[in-house]
Amino acid sequence: MSLTPEQLAEIETARANPRPTLRAVSEGMEAHLYRAHPVLDHGFVRVVDYMGDDSAIVQAARVSYGAGTKHVSNDEGLIRYLMRHWHSSPFEMCEVKLHVKLPVFVARQWIRHRTANVNEYSARYSILDREFYIPAPEHLAAQSKVNNQGRGEVLEGPEAARVLDLLKSDANRAYDHYEEMLSQEGQQGLARELARMNLPANVYTQWYWKTDLHNLFHFLRLRADPHAQYEIRIYAETIAACVRDWVPLAYAAFEDYRMGGTTLSAKAIAVLKRRLTGETVTQESSGLSKGEWREFEALWG
Repeated sequence: MSLTPEQLAEIETARANPRPTLRAVSEGMEAHLYRAHPVLDHGFVRVVDYMGDDSAIVQAARVSYGAGTKHVSNDEGLIRYLMRHWHSSPFEMCEVKLHVKLPVFVARQWIRHRTANVNEYSARYSILDREFYIPAPEHLAAQSKVNNQGRGEVLEGPEAARVLDLLKSDANRAYDHYEEMLSQEGQQGLARELARMNLPANVYTQWYWKTDLHNLFHFLRLRADPHAQYEIRIYAETIAACVRDWVPLAYAAFEDYRMGGTTLSAKAIAVLKRRLTGETVTQESSGLSKGEWREFEALWG
């Protein structure tokens, strides 16, 4: 992980000058504020700012400042009810702004979540650093033979060494040419907005990413899932650790109902009811497709 001297100075200044406030404060999130959590080989996640806490969710649901909002047991029950019944707007009352440093190919996956405000480091105005994501040996794997979007067996021995050498040499050669095209020593040099197109997708970029808790939970449900690509999953897991400390009641409900729960179709529920009465149900008599039956069996077989 590498923060610039300017970023480090900004962090130290912010942490050295705390200010009193009347707004809701999450002690758990305060511990994360401005701290950079390392991710991958050069990346990080740091919380720049946040708004709200568990009580803000409850307050929005009740639209009240009444004494009832102060009972933690009641608050927990209400938050679990909201999560269980897919109420979204109360969770939108909490927001967080993150500073993230990540490889470009991870950023292109991430940006598919179009429910955030994003401002990315501009290679039109600035020169990108010579920093590339190179997978650790245990994450260097072949294409899966059963999943077109996934990985198979980990590469070993000479094959792993060959691939790592290609990744490193190609990235550095591309960056050498990037610098050469930018050079103005005795020549005009290529515009930064054009020279950047020669850089590989594993070069690091940075952005500020601001979103509300409802949409953040959606992001985490998909990207912190064990089936998500490792390189984005590790960012999601790092963010999830911050969210757990920020809104512990909401996060516990999210883990229970979203990460640990499942959704059944009407046909699947009917099959489950038939099984509970002792009836033997097959895929052919279930009304489910082969794919649906396979997923049902994985849960209830």
